[in-house]
Amino acid sequence: MSEWSPEQYEKFIKERTQPAVDLADRIELKNPLSVIDIGCGLGNSTRVLKDKFPNAKVVGADNSDEMLERARELYSDIEFIKLDANGDLNQVNEKFDVVFSNACIQWLKNHRELLPKLMTLLNPNGILAVQIPMQAEHPVHIIINELVNTDKWRNKVVPRQYNNLSAEEYFDVLSDISSDFEIWETTYCHRMHSCKSIIEWYKGTGLRPYLEQLSKTDADEFINDVYNKLKVKYKIQNNGEILFRFPRLFFTARK
Repeated sequence: MSEWSPEQYEKFIKERTQPAVDLADRIELKNPLSVIDIGCGLGNSTRVLKDKFPNAKVVGADNSDEMLERARELYSDIEFIKLDANGDLNQVNEKFDVVFSNACIQWLKNHRELLPKLMTLLNPNGILAVQIPMQAEHPVHIIINELVNTDKWRNKVVPRQYNNLSAEEYFDVLSDISSDFEIWETTYCHRMHSCKSIIEWYKGTGLRPYLEQLSKTDADEFINDVYNKLKVKYKIQNNGEILFRFPRLFFTARK
């Protein structure tokens, strides 16, 4: 996969950060001393954790050099490390009171194996806290998948396989690996200026696996096809904006 673009991701940093705030607020530990943020990206979620747990050692971890470089620029008081969460987590030679991951593991495969691995990073009684975009249920992803399967694009773009489990499947995994857990869903209703704003949002995340398979000309045409479908799907509100619903799944699990 091509490198992440910090500039593209930052365009909607407020909207992307709110789920991290909401997840951090559900961590029921009064005074954790060590926290790791898996898939920290620009460090916006790591900043949330540092502010919420000022007495803790907070570490941000990501596999993107570009994102880590920008995170260190933005938050020089926080430690950031390079880590492939889909790889060997034995390279992390310490345990944490909180293992946190906001909008990351949807990019990683085999969650039935991944979640137990993440639990091994916890101290006794520690908390695993995760938020995952519910991509398969999101209208934009449905539109993209419809396009990918048309005659026009099926020979140019390989469909993306979603890694997420269902809420019921996460329930069973968490009941096997934790002493207690909570699981919930939240749909955020973002205000978007236009369908072009939605395109800009997805160019930073969900469109990346498709656009990187295409030439510049084809990528521009694919984006235009998505845009035309978005204009049909989303109603313009009375003030000219768009109500952009974004469903997300959350869970916390205690070791």
